[in-house]
Parts: sequence; C-alpha cells; structure tokens
Amino acid sequence: MSMFSVTRRQALMGFGAAAMPAFGAGGANAQARGRVVVGTWGGDYARLLTKNIEEPILKPQGWDVVQDQASDAPRRAKMVAERRLPRGTVDIQGFSAANMHEMGDAGVAEEIDYSRLRNAATIIPAMRYKFGVGHIYSGKVVLYNPKLVSAPTGFREAIDPRHGNKIGFIDIQYQFVMIAAALAAGGTVGNIEPGKALLLAAKRAGARLYPTNEAFAAAMQSEEIALGMMWKARGVQWQNAGIPVQTVAPIEGVPMYVSGFSIAKNAPNKAGAYAYMDAMLEKSAQEAFAVDMGFNPTVTNAAVAPDLAARIGFTEAERARLVDLDYAYLARENNAMKDWWDRVFKA
Repeated sequence: MSMFSVTRRQALMGFGAAAMPAFGAGGANAQARGRVVVGTWGGDYARLLTKNIEEPILKPQGWDVVQDQASDAPRRAKMVAERRLPRGTVDIQGFSAANMHEMGDAGVAEEIDYSRLRNAATIIPAMRYKFGVGHIYSGKVVLYNPKLVSAPTGFREAIDPRHGNKIGFIDIQYQFVMIAAALAAGGTVGNIEPGKALLLAAKRAGARLYPTNEAFAAAMQSEEIALGMMWKARGVQWQNAGIPVQTVAPIEGVPMYVSGFSIAKNAPNKAGAYAYMDAMLEKSAQEAFAVDMGFNPTVTNAAVAPDLAARIGFTEAERARLVDLDYAYLARENNAMKDWWDRVFKA
C-alpha cells in the first residue's frame, strides 16, 4: 500500500501532497557502472524498455543492461527460490503493484531507499510503494469490436455467455479478470468468489483463452473474438496499430493497474538497479511510454499532449469509478486464484 496517507485516487486526481526525500550523495549515479539484469515480461513492453529507457538513457551512462524475459509467475518463483543465496541472478524485476506487495511480504524485495533516486521528488505519491516504484498506470476496461457487437456497459455484459466464443480472456491477466468478474457479480476487489460463477458460465459457452496480450490482440484483429478486458492503455496502443477496438470504462468500477519495478534484496548490483529505476522515471522516458504504449505517467513533470491525455486517461466521472486493489488480499490468495483459474481454463 502507499507509504502516505493520501489515497491513490486522490493523488491521481491531483489532491494531496507529500514531502519527498532529497537525493543523497550515495545515489545510483554516484556508483560504479556495470551489468544490470532486469526481469521483465517479453513482447511490446520489453521492446519499449529497450527503446525508451535502456538505449537512450542507461547505455550512454555506461550501463550494460540484460533482460531476463518471462511472465511474472516464474520470475516471482525464482526470486523466492534464490532467497537464501547471498547474490541472486536478477537485480530489478518488473511487476504489477500486487506482485510488488507479494514479493515484499515474502521477504525477497528490497525496501526502497528513495534518497537514492534523483527523480524521487517527481513521483506521484500514489506510485511510491514500500517495496517498489510505479512505472506506468492505467485502468481495466472493456474492449470490443463495434462491427461485431454493440457497446457493452461494463464487465457483466462483456462476459455474458450469449457472446459464446466471441469472448476472449488473457491467461497472464488471470488476477485482473477474476477481479473484474467479481465486480460484475457484486463482489469486491477483496472478495473474488462471486465472480467465479460468471467465469464458469462464459467458459462453458465457449470463451477463448489466449496466453499473452499480443495473442489476444491478434485474435481481435482477425475478428476471431469480439470483446474482452484489457488496460485502456493497451486498447489505445492497438487502436494506433489499426486494430478495430473501442474501450468502455465499466459501470461496475475501473480496477487500477500499476506496473512498476522492485529491487531484489540480494541483487548482485543494487546500484545498477537504482540507476534503472531512476531512468524509468526520467521525463523523456515517461513521455515516450505515454505515446508508445498509452499508459499514464507516474511522475508529475511529464508533459502529455491534451489530445493524447484525453485518449489514455479518464474523465472526471470515470476517475470517480477507479477502484484501488487490495494488494494484501491478492498476495494472500494468489496461489488459490491461479489454481482455480488453471483448473477451469487450462485443464
């Protein structure tokens, strides 16, 4: 959860302020350069990390960045498996805010020393976590092809069994799909049980499962499916690529998604990890991700063109429906959620 009393929704809507630590003499830029191993998802995100952070910022500084690409589950498992080693194999890991919380609870993530970040003062308070820092954020929305289906009002309509095999789910987003279904069924972000019946009904009606975001996008492009759930940012990215999708901020609530980075407690190069974190917070990198990926910046000094801000952000009414996640609940229930998901959709 946030280290400050201001809520994430207040911070994102421009309310509240928090004092930021000063950049200390022991900051990342004062350390020796070397190799930095970053754990990340593959696909577009990995490519844009290289394009917007690693090549233009870190490489000129003398850092040698190596990506360790995999979905978050095996990377989290590796961090836990390496916890007794004096030096792990990865310095910094890309995770959702929920996963950052989980790794902190597991005792394998470093508590962030904000005095080591030159850009600490520009971080939106809601994006400052005890065991990680938010890189980009968006909200879970409904995506649909207006040629194939009428605009749904929210999650419940999007997973209605009447759509049959035109519904698509993304395997790596199981937590967020289950949260969306829970909200659709009258549950909460801290109680996903009510949504299971809706997901079972959709599965029995023929809903399709795709392993990655990119596979889901290809299915939308080919019109194999007509609707599903995705971060609004990805929807904008796919619109830019010519994929026929529109977005709807669900009436049941818009679950927030924060993607950020955690530093391994036994990182072999903590100075490099902090340098990577500082680079991701650079104004230029944040602005580039808004353009390239459609995610909102997590720093206050990023300038986003008004027309783009209107596309990737949320209206005042939609911001009022932003739903913060219960990270402690997700960390506690993640294994059970994954087991249920696999039994239903992958057995």
